[in-house]
Amino acid sequence: MTVHPAFPPARPIGAHHPVIRDLLTVRKDGAPGRIMIEGHWEHDRLLATKAAIETFFWCPEAGTTYAVDRIAERAAEVYRISEKLLTRLARKTRSDGLISVVRLPVWRPHTFRFTNSSLVLVADGVEYAGNLGTLIRTVDAANADCLVVTSRRARPSHPAVYSASRGTVLSTPLLEFDDIAQAAAWLRGHRFRIHLADPAATSSYRGAEYDGPTAFVVGSEGGGLSRAWHEQGCEAVSIPMLGQADSLNVALSAGILLFEARARKEGW
Repeated sequence: MTVHPAFPPARPIGAHHPVIRDLLTVRKDGAPGRIMIEGHWEHDRLLATKAAIETFFWCPEAGTTYAVDRIAERAAEVYRISEKLLTRLARKTRSDGLISVVRLPVWRPHTFRFTNSSLVLVADGVEYAGNLGTLIRTVDAANADCLVVTSRRARPSHPAVYSASRGTVLSTPLLEFDDIAQAAAWLRGHRFRIHLADPAATSSYRGAEYDGPTAFVVGSEGGGLSRAWHEQGCEAVSIPMLGQADSLNVALSAGILLFEARARKEGW
């Protein structure tokens, strides 16, 4: 039997099916390593990556046929749900009848190869999922090699990370280290010069050296950098504040630092 591509084979299920309970767990950020994606633009970004789609939930009554066949072809399992169930599951007021559970890629420290033009951002103790997502997006925008996370609080699997990163959480390498000294040792093992972003530092980021592999460490929104990072003997730099505010948002600071280093490396 030939099936029209806009209507892939999809098993109809109700609210009590086990995969619905699993989806609700992912929706609440209760399944590390897996993330919920919904709507047109989120799926558009998903299809541009090689991320594994575990389950795809489609509501034909929502009136969309956008890329349904392409998503279903990539998904391990495809289910059809009612409008009523869609309303219960969706986070957005308009999910376009498309919801997927996606496995986040896993990156390994030993697989990286760096050059003198390499850039790495370290996010230490970042608390808010939106900021973590924006940091991932900034790493992508500056063509940095990866984001390293230490003292993690916000999880990459939080739905807000996907939105804030504009989907780049599926393509931007992210490494997590449980121990700050281990993260610093990994960077030094690859010849990185490590700069700590510290508003109290007397040295401006404009005067720092960016020849060779360069890493910046930014701290949490409230507490700043962990003391353990200051104990690593790294150079501290600041972004001079010219007004009344004493610091910038963590993602904005990261953007300024990464693009300064990238401009120097590329001779902009």
